[in-house]
Amino acid sequence: MTVPPESCCRSSKEGCVCAAQARCSCGKEQALHCSCDKAKTENDTSGPRCSCRSRPAGQCTCERAMSENHPVSGDSCPCGKRGADSCTCEKAVDSGNFPEEIDFTHKV
Repeated sequence: MTVPPESCCRSSKEGCVCAAQARCSCGKEQALHCSCDKAKTENDTSGPRCSCRSRPAGQCTCERAMSENHPVSGDSCPCGKRGADSCTCEKAVDSGNFPEEIDFTHKV
């Protein structure tokens, strides 16, 4: 059994369904595997992301699009793109390593 990432929609025990459904904006390829003229921006994972982190926040293309692609109401993440309890950008309080996680990238 595949354990979905913490950010997954968790609609299946077989992996992250929403990430598998996400498509690039042209619709030809899976998200993050774009090969059209928008590939440079489509395959970039920086900034606030949707729940499965395959698409930019507000540009979800999976079955969660109806709940993901709306303006934030109430408290928001520091970037302002998602709710305070679902931040997925670099400013998220949990964006660093988890206490038991080892950073093998040697970034300082």
